[in-house]
Amino acid sequence: MSYVPTTSSEREAMLGAIGVSSVSDLFAAIPKTLRLTEDLPLPPSMVEAELITHMRELAAKNLDMDALTSFLGAGCYDSLIPSAVKHVLSRGEFLTAYTPYQAEVSQGVLQAIFEFQTMICELTGMEAANASMYDGATALAEACLMACNAAKRTKVVLAGGVHPEWKEVVRLYLRHQDIEVVDLPWDRSTGVSDVQRLEEIVDSSSACVVVQQPNFFGCLEPVQDLGDHIHRLNGLFVMAVDPASLGVVKAPGEYGADIAVGDGQSLGNSPSFGGPSVGFFAASQRLLRRMPGRIVGETKDKQGRRGYVLTLQTREQHIRRQKATSNICTNQALNALAATVYLCLIGRQGIRELGCLSMQKAAYLRSRLESLGLAIPFSAPVFREFVVASPVNWQEVNERLLDMGFLGGLWLGDSFDELQHCCLLTVTEARTKSEMDRFSTVLGGLI
Repeated sequence: MSYVPTTSSEREAMLGAIGVSSVSDLFAAIPKTLRLTEDLPLPPSMVEAELITHMRELAAKNLDMDALTSFLGAGCYDSLIPSAVKHVLSRGEFLTAYTPYQAEVSQGVLQAIFEFQTMICELTGMEAANASMYDGATALAEACLMACNAAKRTKVVLAGGVHPEWKEVVRLYLRHQDIEVVDLPWDRSTGVSDVQRLEEIVDSSSACVVVQQPNFFGCLEPVQDLGDHIHRLNGLFVMAVDPASLGVVKAPGEYGADIAVGDGQSLGNSPSFGGPSVGFFAASQRLLRRMPGRIVGETKDKQGRRGYVLTLQTREQHIRRQKATSNICTNQALNALAATVYLCLIGRQGIRELGCLSMQKAAYLRSRLESLGLAIPFSAPVFREFVVASPVNWQEVNERLLDMGFLGGLWLGDSFDELQHCCLLTVTEARTKSEMDRFSTVLGGLI
């Protein structure tokens, strides 16, 4: 926004026009105990030229993220994005301040959402998908809540390899719902769920089992074993998936999953310092009317012309209030559009090549680092992320890598006490062989 100052007389005129005597009157509805009693410690005002110079000086203190080579992932990925994605997103028909879902004025937006739903169904192998969710973590929490309502049970089992931050969101959602959340331990040698503990932990009181594929460590889980076990107990099987993997890894629908969720950040959305992103939510047909959010459908008008409408829009918090099964009432339309344009551009073959490149490059870097003396603690096959171990201070290592132009991996000791000497590295299709070779050489000299 341009720097447009207002004078004291202009402010007084605006206040008079709305019938108040001072700016503080605008906040009269806020209790006095919650208001500031003194001015904020801000510097004195500046003229326009001084302010622009000051802001440029502040901006110059930021790192140039585009100049860094990233090996950091853990749910947010540096991927290649065709320039056409940003071009389409910037068009005024889509780039609006609010989701323009009224059918009579926004057929283009509704069609874009419909295409997003269709592509999510094709990717996941599921029968229905909604217009999108806030992100993958909240999509997973909604999936657990929906599973409990559908199964009429009050126990959720989370596989140990589910992203620890996603677990926190699930627990926060379910904390006051009288729902028990239990962890299925992961095997310390393989890095995936310990299926030997299934009988002990997953029983007839379990509404669902949740597994992430690939899991937080990048390892491929024994998905079929988990799904078969919960289905024998008439519970639901929930999968959180990385959409970039679905060109080479079996889709949730092929495993018989009842609900599939995930984060679409890597589908045409830049990392942007962690957000915004887009979550997706898909389910089997029998669960269609329990799905949170909204669903766009295709229809025909009286003249037989194709049109798009909001087919389902539960917005239950407006109707049932405290008895609502979901509190979500919107969708990430612009970020979902980015994913839609991206998937249209790369196509079926492109998503397959994307997965292959990620797997091959991760295997190459893992082999290089292992030859330099880093340990590979987990034996399970991986997709594009893997864990390495070395008795070093990984936080200090990452700081030194940053000085050398690299975003290092994620130190795991912050989330897992038993992994104090471990780091999660990520290799997307964007990384080149020369970048991986340079990173290996630099990291090898630091450990």
